[in-house]
Order: sequence, then C-alpha cells, then structure tokens
Amino acid sequence: MIDPTLLPVYLTAVVALLLIPGPDMLLIISASLSYGKRVGLAASLGNATSGLILTLLAATGVSAMITMSPMALTVLKYVGAAYLIKMSIDTWRASPTDSEALAHRQKMGRHLYKRAVMTNLLNPKALLFFVLFLPQFISQQIQASSGIQLLSLGLLLNILGLAFNVLLVVIVGRLGNALFTRPSVQKYQHKLMAIVFAILAIWLFLQQNGV
Repeated sequence: MIDPTLLPVYLTAVVALLLIPGPDMLLIISASLSYGKRVGLAASLGNATSGLILTLLAATGVSAMITMSPMALTVLKYVGAAYLIKMSIDTWRASPTDSEALAHRQKMGRHLYKRAVMTNLLNPKALLFFVLFLPQFISQQIQASSGIQLLSLGLLLNILGLAFNVLLVVIVGRLGNALFTRPSVQKYQHKLMAIVFAILAIWLFLQQNGV
C-alpha cells in the first residue's frame, strides 16, 4: 500500500529517475543495438529481476544492515567491478566460432539476462538507492507497515522501470534488428558488448558509495 497523498510526488520522482541515463540504460541500449529486441528485452527482464530482489532486501531490512558497513559496500563495489572486467575480457576474447554462438538470440538472451541481474546486485549504489530513496515515501498516515509500504513502492518502481525499458528496447531494437543481419556488424557485436562491460566496470570502480 502507498499513501495516495504521496503517490503523485513519488511517480514524478520515479519518472525523472528513469529519464536520467545510467549504467542500466547503457546495457539495455547496447544489447538491443548489438543483438536486437529479444536480447534487449531479456536484459530488461534481468534488470527488473534484480530490482525485485533489492526491493525484498529493502523491505526485510537486509539492505539497511549491509549499508551500515562501509567495508561491506566497498567489497561489494570491487567485486562488482572485477566481475564486469572479467565479462569484458571473456567477451572480447571470444573467437569467431564463439561469436557465432553468441549471435544466437536465445542463448544471448539468457546470457544478458544473467549479466543484467548480477551487474545490478553487485552495484552498491543500487543497494543504497533502495535503502535511502524508498523510505522517504513511507507514511505514518496509513495502516500498512513500513515493510509493506517499501514492498509496494519497490514493486511500482520496478513495474514502471520495466515498462520504460521495454519501450526503449522497442525503439532502439528496430535499428538493432536491421544491423543484426549484416555480416560486417555481426563480426563486431561481441566487441561492442565487451567495451560496454568495461565502461560499466570503470563507472562502478570510480563511483562513491553514496546516492
């Protein structure tokens, strides 16, 4: 449940946040351009899945416990950056045979889904966002507990985020599907994704543990 008096402000804040370019948007756009709409949708679902997990962690208080330890946040950041670097190296080193396998949309869809989930879960800033942003909209004027309100706020955020990402995929994926059939583009698809993973790793490594 969400306090109806706070809902307009919350929706405005969520829409503003969704329109700000970030690592999630970069990953989804790159996946859509490199492999088409289906893979872009898989990345969007991966992002939504991680969002649901973070919502549950916030609603149960686990996120707050983790964020109370600066060391835990630092370790999470470095593990996340290392994971992204490994993904970048593995993707860049893919042989032509591996590239043909990755170009298969169903396999690449599963691939990007898992990586989108892990990228978000290993991002301490995403964890802090759910801990610091959602509680601002908890109200004492309704009977629902704080945990239920956090869960409701997080679910609404994820639904709106998924809808926005799907729209983004549909728009960008049309260009990706057109490029997908070109052999010259297929040759460098995995190179583009490797660069994206490297950019995400650098972004995660350099960011401060704050929102």
